[in-house]
Order: sequence, then structure tokens, then C-alpha cells
Amino acid sequence: MSATAEQRSGAVVEQLRERIRQLQAAPRSYLATLRTGVEEVDALLPSGGFPLGQAVELCGDAASGRTSLALRAVAAAHRERRLCAWVDGPKELYPPAAAAMGVELSRLLIVRPQQPAQLAWTAVQLARSGAFACVVLDLTQGLAAGASGGKSSGLRLSLAEGKKLADAAFRGGSLLLLLSSPTAPADGVTRIRTESLGPEGLAVEVVRSRQGGLGTRAVLEWSSLYPALGPEGEEAPLLAGEAPSNEELVPDFYRGRSWERRNACGILGQRPGRDAAMPSFRSRLGTGTAPR
Repeated sequence: MSATAEQRSGAVVEQLRERIRQLQAAPRSYLATLRTGVEEVDALLPSGGFPLGQAVELCGDAASGRTSLALRAVAAAHRERRLCAWVDGPKELYPPAAAAMGVELSRLLIVRPQQPAQLAWTAVQLARSGAFACVVLDLTQGLAAGASGGKSSGLRLSLAEGKKLADAAFRGGSLLLLLSSPTAPADGVTRIRTESLGPEGLAVEVVRSRQGGLGTRAVLEWSSLYPALGPEGEEAPLLAGEAPSNEELVPDFYRGRSWERRNACGILGQRPGRDAAMPSFRSRLGTGTAPR
């Protein structure tokens, strides 16, 4: 190979290396889409799912399916062996229920700040780090926290906090899901409203979007969010051989006695001076035999 050909090949290799560096340094916002696995929900958005690098708001009342939809997104990220974080504002996330929906608890970081003012700051740090594919910020407030009228309220973010959250999602390439209520909406780039339709299911509608799909609406059955439910929203029937026996339905229990609660070891573990007579120490003290 001549010197000119070697110089050309070296220049091509150097151009390829520079192009690889540019691709690695580019924002990861448009490199992937997180699909929930619920076809009706994924079809609402032009990208076929939740786009990474953006903030998406799930707005709805309590029991409208907003938290379940976020859990489906987290479970989808876990199927790709990615990490997720959940900033639990109302402190009501139940890990066993999340695991039943496919969430790997070993890949989920649950953060529960003590002060409401720390919620947005915590989500910004997690999303900006780039270590998590999905960061959920729950801004709602459950009925146990004192919501009136059967409706759940929540923390309303300021415009500056909303911009910081959107910027952190863009820089870290993470999907930032904001769970909010209609009385306190957030400032997400895309807003999806969830509404419970009773036993029939739930409705999901895109009410705010800058990338298309505005006004699209889908009606889902509860079984699409909860695979363990049957098509009519009832529990799936047990398979043959899975029916529990009477012994399993009514487990045995033991009622403790008062004297067991007193000394914690029962009659076989008597304590000298209280549950049994104390032994004589006359012979050990060398005082001779007892007087007649």
C-alpha cells in the first residue's frame, strides 16, 4: 500500500472515531422510547410509547389508574434491565403490589423525602444523573392525608420547578413521569389524563402534547393494566390443583397464656423467687445443719 493510500485510510478512520465521539456525547432523548406494553396507551403517542428525555404528566383522580400506568412503565424499563426511581410524595407506594405488576424491586430506588419542598429537587437530581431510565415523581396526596370530598389533592409545582424537571429529563435522557391530580396539575410537556369508568375500565386521553396526538382517547379494560384479572375485571380462575384446602383457608393459631407473657418462657422456665421456691444456701455458707 502506498503512502497516499495509508494517509487516506488513516483519515477515514479518524473521521469515524470523531463521529462515534459525537454520537456518544449527543443527548439520549431521541434514542429510545419506553413502551408500557399496553397497546392502547402506546398508540396514543406518535412515538409509540413514552419518549425518553421528556417529562410526561399523568393527571387523574384517585383510583383512576395513573399509578398503575406508571408502574407498567417502570416494569417495561425493568424488562430492558434498566434502573428506575420513584419519588414517593404521599408515601403510599406498596412494594408487594408493585412487584405483582412486574416491577423488580431490586432495580427500583424508592425515595421518600420528609418535606414537600424536597420532592422536585430530589427528582431533578435523579433524572439529571442519567442512571435511571424512568423517574416517577408522585405529587398526589391520598385520602389518608386529609383530602376532602373524596378527591385527592396534591402539591402544585411552580413554573421554575417545572422547567428544571424538564431540563433534567432532557440532560439525563430519562423519562420523567409526574403523577398529579386535576386540582393541582404539573407542567409536563405531555399531559395524559386518566379517568375511571367504574367496572367497565378506564379512559386515557392526551390533553396536552407538542409532538402530536392531541385529543386522542382510548378506553381500556382493567385487565389490560392488571394481567391477574379476568376479562370482566374479576380474579382469574385458579388452575386445576391450585385450589387451597380447608386447612390453608383457616390457619391454626395459638393463644398465649398470661403467665407466658409474664416470664416469656412458661412453666418450664421458672425464675427463682418468683415462680418457684428459692434453694437453701445454709450448707454453702458453712453454718452447719439447720436447728431442730
